[in-house]
Amino acid sequence: MADRLRPLWDFDDLDASEARLGAQLDRETSEAGRAEVLTQLARVEGLRGDFEACDRLLAEAEPLAGSDPAANVRLQLEHGRRYRSSGDTDAALPFFRAAWERARASREHYLAGDAAHMCALAVSDDRAAMEEWTQRGLDLGEREPLAAYWAGPLLNNLGWAYFDAGEHEHALELFEQALEVRKRDPDNPDAISFAKEAVETARQALG
Repeated sequence: MADRLRPLWDFDDLDASEARLGAQLDRETSEAGRAEVLTQLARVEGLRGDFEACDRLLAEAEPLAGSDPAANVRLQLEHGRRYRSSGDTDAALPFFRAAWERARASREHYLAGDAAHMCALAVSDDRAAMEEWTQRGLDLGEREPLAAYWAGPLLNNLGWAYFDAGEHEHALELFEQALEVRKRDPDNPDAISFAKEAVETARQALG
């Protein structure tokens, strides 16, 4: 896994994720490392809808990040996710764009893929912009193996945008592409299952 903290996450069990991240925080030996983990604890609170707790943890992480590239990219990503989760997409997008630029400049390729994926979600009301950010993420994944994981989420999210717009044939094409990408990662069976469900949903919509 390109992200050392991602294995600590279970998005279906935030309490367990929080416990693992808390244990990791105690193991960190550098301020920048602690900052990284604090951003993920902030994400837990954002997903719970406790934005005050999310803000407190991000504020705690900021002075610890220093000039560390990964810690600062994570700060920008989680500030953006916090605003998006609270319904303020206009405030979120600049953070995601900044994360994209910083991650690319510092060659944090996995985090750059995450930033492209969040930019695409943040502009989902503008189909052309969503297509553009999706393609940026896909191009990055083709060049940089550490960003390749994000092809699945990027294609899936764009597929659902087309599906929700009633363009089921194009959605099916994107879901099938996403499934092929997911199959390259057999250690992530849940993602493969979700991708198969998306393909089946589009096929049913097409009769």
